Amino acid sequence: MALVGCHECDAVVEEPEVPDGGAAICGRCGGTLFRRQRQTVEFTLALAMAAAILFVVANAYPFLSFEMQGQVTQTTLGSGAAALWEQGRYAVAALVFLTTILAPALQIGLLLYVVAPIHFRLRVPGAVIAFRWVERCRPWSMMEVFLIGIMVALVKLADMADILPGLALWAFALLIPILAGTSAFLDREIVWREIGDLE
Repeated sequence: MALVGCHECDAVVEEPEVPDGGAAICGRCGGTLFRRQRQTVEFTLALAMAAAILFVVANAYPFLSFEMQGQVTQTTLGSGAAALWEQGRYAVAALVFLTTILAPALQIGLLLYVVAPIHFRLRVPGAVIAFRWVERCRPWSMMEVFLIGIMVALVKLADMADILPGLALWAFALLIPILAGTSAFLDREIVWREIGDLE
């Protein structure tokens, strides 16, 4: 028997069956115990697939192009971390690589590894560990902070060079809300139950 506590009055009740899109209401105070996202697996899978495509585009194409005195320099996501590494700023380079490339890649890849088999009713090894790591990678994925830093740099460099945004910049900007959407649509309780049913 599963029990759930009310966040408003601390009542502990037996967890009721709630359909997709429904909510469980506390019988004592009327507060919402929890909500069930409608088609959480399907929405999360669609968003994770879109995020994977955008992530590949963001890493495969130029991020920005700088034109100064007839010379054009193109940058990618990885080239920023590589340039910091070459300058001897190893800790900053590792942090940039972790927060803009490695953590988002792990978050997207592991989420697909967990959610796609649930959708297709397949059993995969290590789904429990993979879903735990999805939650651990999420705080380290700081692409929005990186994007804000890029915007600040663009404003400062605008007078010195002609700056052309690349395809990767637009993909990166779209990737941020889509990854946020995976968190918003993902009902972790349902995913844990589905993993348990497939084990």
